Amino acid sequence: MQHVEAVSDVSATPRLSTLDRWLPVWIGLAMIGGLLLGRFVPGVADLLAGLEVGGISVPIALGLLVMMYPVLAKVRYDKVTAVTGDKRLLISSLVLNWLVGPALMFVLAWTFLPDLPEYRTGLILVGLARCIAMVVIWNDLACGDREAAAVLVAINSVFQVVAFSLLGWFYLTVLPGWLGLHTEGLEISVWQITLNVLIFLGVPLAAGFASRHLGERRRGRVWYEAEFLPRVGPWALYGLLFTIVLLFALQGDQIAQHPWDVVRIAVPLLVYFAIMWCTGLLAGRALGLNYARSTTLAFTAAGNNFELAIAVAIGTFGAASGQALAGVVGPLIEVPVLVGLVYVSLWAARRWFGTDPRAAGRMSP
Repeated sequence: MQHVEAVSDVSATPRLSTLDRWLPVWIGLAMIGGLLLGRFVPGVADLLAGLEVGGISVPIALGLLVMMYPVLAKVRYDKVTAVTGDKRLLISSLVLNWLVGPALMFVLAWTFLPDLPEYRTGLILVGLARCIAMVVIWNDLACGDREAAAVLVAINSVFQVVAFSLLGWFYLTVLPGWLGLHTEGLEISVWQITLNVLIFLGVPLAAGFASRHLGERRRGRVWYEAEFLPRVGPWALYGLLFTIVLLFALQGDQIAQHPWDVVRIAVPLLVYFAIMWCTGLLAGRALGLNYARSTTLAFTAAGNNFELAIAVAIGTFGAASGQALAGVVGPLIEVPVLVGLVYVSLWAARRWFGTDPRAAGRMSP
């Protein structure tokens, strides 16, 4: 979703653009704007309800698709096979992303939100949506292995089309039943989740793959990444902010009546990001990976694709649902936390790995 300002020297430390640097502020302002819109402009909810197709608001759906496309247009799909050369990185990343991450979020959601099933479900959806976008930014800022990050992002992008629905069914219906947990009558349709994954991930994934293939074929990779991507990249942020405004316009009454619910959603997210990042970095070090690949493993494990989680929550449960609100809180917490972890990672490069982080990262264009 985010982009890095161009630098003339590819070995230089990348910088966040002005838009990205102030992302938590923009999200906060969008939330406030949505709350004001819902409170002082009557009929917003009725208007959005009148523009629904199949239970999904068309304006929100468009915002979600605009939000997802630039993220997936950035993926270098031709690099997927390159990761097979490092089995340690591949296997550890798959384990952390598709076994440890979802299981940890499930535990945290039930631990911190046992009495709030809608928010709990929203958090579990966040845990199932593995990061395919901002991890590239955090990895670059921490001087990680850029090509390894691109490969893992590509693998997660393709893997999510199938894995998200199956894991959603398992963690939202099967596992709670095995453990005797009460879901308070919450009904989950695996087919509805699958349909929304195919729409909100499959469509932009196909568009992103097609634009990269056609763009590189006609104009080359340098033009595609230096000219095309910077033009479409900001639209991901615009789509996110537009969606957040509409969501909070619908969620205004619920938030005003239960402001501490937002705080309760934030706490397990903070714990999740910290545990996943530390586990990834320590696992990389224990496996003998160098700093660049260890930090790449850490950030790909800690980040989440909140765009997909929001889209599935809206499509499955509705824009005014608690599940959607939990998804929206995700980026508000994730962005500042992972920015802080970039600095921790740079410190760890010298203290734990005994290396200069700028020299360690493979900053290939």
